[in-house]
Amino acid sequence: MHSNLGSILRKRGFDVEHAQELSRKGKSDAEQLMYAAKEKRCLITFNVKHFVLLHNDYVNTGREHWGIIVSKQLTIGETIRRALRVLQSNSQDSMKNRLLFL
Repeated sequence: MHSNLGSILRKRGFDVEHAQELSRKGKSDAEQLMYAAKEKRCLITFNVKHFVLLHNDYVNTGREHWGIIVSKQLTIGETIRRALRVLQSNSQDSMKNRLLFL
């Protein structure tokens, strides 16, 4: 995901953490999702294939996560526009265990 997306969304009032800011860059996809689930955070990624599979695994094994938003690679401007649309129209509770596409 764009490295400056977190700071841009924070300026718009969202509580956002970027994996790079948390020194989590390089962690496995499964580790990233486990961390997000533990912290009750929605995860947004350009890694569609792996996170769709992880979402399906969570559903099939009865584990919970707080939302996964996936997208093909987009420009920063388009990513912001689409992310804001999703984030402004969904609450934290409504994102629980959902997989959304930007």
